Amino acid sequence: MSRAIEDYALLGDGETAALVSRDGSVDWLCWPRFDGGACFAALLGTADNGCWSIAPVDRAIHQRRRYQQDTLVVETDFEVDSGAVRVIDFMPLGDGPSSLVRIVTGLRGIVRMRSRLRLRFDYGLLSPWIARVDGTVQARVGPDLVVLHTDVQLNVNHESVDAVFDVEAGKRVAFCIRYGSSHEPAPERLDAESALLATQRHWRKWIGQFDNTRTTWPNEVRRSLLTLKALIYRKTGAIVAAPTTSLPEAPAGQLNWDYRYCWLRDTSFALVALLNAGLHEEALAWRDWLLLAISGSPENIRVMYRVDGNRHLHERTIDWLQGYRYASPVRVGNAAAAQHQIDILGEIIDCLSVARRAGLPSPSHEEEIERRIVEHLETVWNTRGSGIWESRSEPHHYTYSRVMAWVAVDRFITHRSTGDPPASPLEERLRALRETIHEEVCREAWNDGLGTFTQYYGSETLDASLLLMPLVGFLPADDPRMASTIDTIRRELTEGGLIRRRKKDPRGPNEGAFLACSCWMADCLKMQGRDSEAREQFERVLAVANDLGLFSEQYNTQHRQMAGNFPQALTHLAVVNTAIGLCGPALRRGGG
Repeated sequence: MSRAIEDYALLGDGETAALVSRDGSVDWLCWPRFDGGACFAALLGTADNGCWSIAPVDRAIHQRRRYQQDTLVVETDFEVDSGAVRVIDFMPLGDGPSSLVRIVTGLRGIVRMRSRLRLRFDYGLLSPWIARVDGTVQARVGPDLVVLHTDVQLNVNHESVDAVFDVEAGKRVAFCIRYGSSHEPAPERLDAESALLATQRHWRKWIGQFDNTRTTWPNEVRRSLLTLKALIYRKTGAIVAAPTTSLPEAPAGQLNWDYRYCWLRDTSFALVALLNAGLHEEALAWRDWLLLAISGSPENIRVMYRVDGNRHLHERTIDWLQGYRYASPVRVGNAAAAQHQIDILGEIIDCLSVARRAGLPSPSHEEEIERRIVEHLETVWNTRGSGIWESRSEPHHYTYSRVMAWVAVDRFITHRSTGDPPASPLEERLRALRETIHEEVCREAWNDGLGTFTQYYGSETLDASLLLMPLVGFLPADDPRMASTIDTIRRELTEGGLIRRRKKDPRGPNEGAFLACSCWMADCLKMQGRDSEAREQFERVLAVANDLGLFSEQYNTQHRQMAGNFPQALTHLAVVNTAIGLCGPALRRGGG
């Protein structure tokens, strides 16, 4: 049986990320970057699909783990009958080759340890050619090269690289694997102890920018910010939705998607979170990546992109992986990138508006890009689409998509409403369009019988994305229609104190509660002046983090387990925004 999602810790270096379990196994790592092929894929298969385990030979009596304070350095303590050891795991940051370092430290007595490195490239399919070369072990296949450096005696065979060694109190044993190109010289040896010190300093200096007084929950916010920083591709500033693919939203179901890409829908959430946390450099890089990715062709804007701005995300299935707890298929790539989703146009304009209100310098071509987007929106705003949740069924007139079309027009007009010179013909048309869209949504998305806005025009389906309507400024949270919608969602979609995206299907299987929606509910309650209820709602979200403060996309309240890709950027963004917004003045998407 696969380990529970919450059993994993995140390691990252700004180019890629690894997941290490509480029992010392690295079960997921893609090289050379987040959206590259996995060389450890046991997370979605078995140990034979690649992993790296370091643990005591004897069964541990006790295990404890933690992040070192304000870092992405993980310490895992193992206690056995003969003594105790600590395994320190981290990925160094810098301009050198991407690396994963593991240092075993003796705490008490003498502990016999075992390291077993199984490299399997192309998502667990290909065994590399492994050989000893100049005091190292090198694994090569196609374009990929991984070099293992250690002073421990190794047993090398075609399946794995193994070592059994003793660690006594006060002694430290280091292992390091580094990625390179099979056609270039192998990466040089890394000084593990120096790299550890540099990594600790880097993370602590970076998170030191955050002012703890901004929130009642500073530790939770700091951990979320560190997680988000680890999901930022440092070369471009792009933020991946998650470092994993195909962790199922429903047990043994087919809701398994590749999240190792950058969603335009997350742009405004991300910018607000980064700016509220005082991280202007990251906010500016994210805004600049957005403008670079969408370029000057609004009709060709995609739902998501690769970290370098590449727009091709061909979806395919990896049939040789059984899937996490047999949830199949395992997918690489994401066909939703090509969907028609009007709301992302509003997200882009809203993101640029937030950046201006925060004082970020605007590039010279920003206004031209905005103009092209709203001119395109004039022709497509009333077309059917796939919606915020990227439905693969029949297109509809989704309420949230219409709301975000209104947002795009509203932000464009607001930015140019100086009164002098007189409004241009485009602005005059957009003023009329803004009113048209608002009236249409209030008429067509409202269901008198249910007393609530619904997911799409003419439906009776509740959708927690409607909680965003007041958050983007479409209607006040205390507007009677909005208040009724919030109360209905809270009554009908709450499960274990958390908010589902939609009602359960009695035919199943069903996804878990959606953690970002649960934060949005807290935001809405705060806007209604229901402060104590808002805090209670938010603290219910915080309660389902794993022991390291990490969140997945969803939470299965019935089985008390995380669900969906992990860790999830949107959840951590929502945690940051809600934690700050509940405690005082903050930058908001809808103004303020």
